[in-house]
Amino acid sequence: MTTQQSPKVLVLGSGGREHALLVALSKSPQRPELIVAEGNAGCAEVATCLDFSATDSHAILMFAKTQKVNLVVVGPEQPLVEGVVDALNAEGIAAFGPSQAAAQLEASKVYAKRIMEKANVPTAGYAYCETAEAARKALDGFTPPYVIKEDGLAGGKGVTVAETLEDAHAAIARAEQKNVPIVIEEFLQGEELSVLAICDGNRAIPLLSAQDFKRVGDGNTGPNTGGMGAYAPVPFVDKALMNVIQSTILDPMLKTMRDEGASFKGILYAGLMIHPNGDPYVVEFNVRFGDPETQVVLPLLQDRIDLLQLLMDSANGDVSKWVENPALQAPEQSAVTIVMAANGYPDDYAKGHRIRLPQAHRPDHTQIYHAGTMLNDAGELVSNGGRVLTVTATGETLDMARERAYAAVQTISFEGGFNRSDIAANVKHPTRT
Repeated sequence: MTTQQSPKVLVLGSGGREHALLVALSKSPQRPELIVAEGNAGCAEVATCLDFSATDSHAILMFAKTQKVNLVVVGPEQPLVEGVVDALNAEGIAAFGPSQAAAQLEASKVYAKRIMEKANVPTAGYAYCETAEAARKALDGFTPPYVIKEDGLAGGKGVTVAETLEDAHAAIARAEQKNVPIVIEEFLQGEELSVLAICDGNRAIPLLSAQDFKRVGDGNTGPNTGGMGAYAPVPFVDKALMNVIQSTILDPMLKTMRDEGASFKGILYAGLMIHPNGDPYVVEFNVRFGDPETQVVLPLLQDRIDLLQLLMDSANGDVSKWVENPALQAPEQSAVTIVMAANGYPDDYAKGHRIRLPQAHRPDHTQIYHAGTMLNDAGELVSNGGRVLTVTATGETLDMARERAYAAVQTISFEGGFNRSDIAANVKHPTRT
């Protein structure tokens, strides 16, 4: 009798999202051999870390070919925008993520807006300005607060919500220094919502809804970040709202992308605003797993589905068997994740601060995902990024998950860090009218 060989899976990236992906993939009944480029101190606990980065496409391609990797899972956006999926597919290697052409949905905000216009997807009105001078003139057509977006990849930090005209001009000046085009948008009122959908080019299958907290400070104050925490599922998201999101946003986007010759496979991340009347509008699209949404969605799914098989099916262009899968949409619990960041983030911050994790056995309901960590020469765990750890807990209710997450944060010693204290507090409930 022959024994089936374990599939080799290479994950690209080094943050909390990638650590969460590796943990979830490790629970697959297919018992995959997990490898990560380049990973972090937490990733090293569940996978073999390679010494090249997620953007070293030549090294990735050579490794995947020579080591006969069965699936490459792309975490961050940069490799997608640079075409790593196209290069891997050209060599017959399955890769989870969109093509370079489809990745323009995240790489270019104006491209995404134009696709939404063609697809008749609800979104904010906007003006595209190739120069700062044009942007200053375009402000006359908007009322405060002003939404100023730098056109291009910005790691979640290229958006300014300016309460005053003076702040809007300052945001335009920052974009001018970077010599990037600018998109000015109408400000959308409501509650933010993140929907991650697994796509195969024809179908988009949404995972659990999540809500992200992007501002750096309590009470949603301060500059935008990559995300300071999240929770899932979102209580006000029912089947009726998900059906509207499917029919007015996800399905039209996939059809229009096919029509444009940029068929979309991988994760379509819809960053939405749910208007007080309950109608969904698109704020932005990303083309990969969100961070920190991944850290709350996957813990609710990883014991109920084979994530590896789902990603394989997406990469191979057929997720039809996952349509209406109740395990993807009906969680038995809630999850809350808290980001522990380095003092100064999202601006300048120091690295190398010692981190002491609890030595006692962690309860099953709590997971500490490493984001910006490394081991120093003395073998000590230290900070190595802006967002350093994401602490996730699950519970029968959202309040229980939140209480457990913050209790776990208190067990971690990280003198150079901070976290928000109001993640998943005062959750609101818009209702459709």
